[in-house]
Amino acid sequence: MTDTLFLISGASGRIGRHLVTQLIDSGYRVRALTRSPEKADLPAPVEVVAGSFADLPDGVFDGVTAAFVFPADGAGAFARAAVASGVTRLVLLSSLAAALEHERDHGSASQRHHSAIEEAVRATGAEWTILRPGTFASNLLAWSHAIRFTGGVRGPYPTSAQAPIHEVDVAAAAAAALTQPGHAGRIYPMTGPQALTRVEQLQTIADAIGRPLTFTEQTPEEFAAEMAQYGVRADIVTMLLRYWSDTVTKPDVPRPPDALIGRSARTLAEWARDHAAEFGG
Repeated sequence: MTDTLFLISGASGRIGRHLVTQLIDSGYRVRALTRSPEKADLPAPVEVVAGSFADLPDGVFDGVTAAFVFPADGAGAFARAAVASGVTRLVLLSSLAAALEHERDHGSASQRHHSAIEEAVRATGAEWTILRPGTFASNLLAWSHAIRFTGGVRGPYPTSAQAPIHEVDVAAAAAAALTQPGHAGRIYPMTGPQALTRVEQLQTIADAIGRPLTFTEQTPEEFAAEMAQYGVRADIVTMLLRYWSDTVTKPDVPRPPDALIGRSARTLAEWARDHAAEFGG
């Protein structure tokens, strides 16, 4: 094990958990910041610290070489505190929306949130690397309840096509940026390796769990009304509808992070097999 110590925020989340494991497996020391250490269930060598961006524990940055910044509220203050305490490298998880490549991104909920955090991290004066994944394959877990209990899902724009990225690949990109030279000042857009329609995404899950599944099309208005019943913010719903609408005629352009992670990015089929149990497989 090396003397290098990495601080990982959001350590018990889907990406943070994989990042911690990959760093530990590579022989690095890891300090994991999490709200609920008793529920973290992280690998034994990791030093688990209770806390959050709003309640940073004393000494959390002691001995830390580099930190992974999860983009929750308060991330900017966390980054400033890290650098003030001697942390010299920051790796930020952001969003492809912050690249402002599409008109739909300008002023979207995701763009506003992530652009502000990016600006705060850049302003710290530390060496920084920004990871900008597109849509996460794990977003499809929102379908799990409907798949388990109704045998299908409902939604608008069934022929819109996205390139979902596996959370393991995002974690691998973060591990590379933290541990390898040459990534300071770099921004990495990244997606999964293939654009698939929402119907094809559902079929990929069906193949993984060995059950036929049905996609029932909703109008955008029906979807918005249903999300309102669940308390989903209107700006989030608008962002999703614009994204799906745009990618009917202009599918996501795949930009897998193969060069950064040193291997081929994982397919959605691999992701679906990894998560088959969560869909009732």
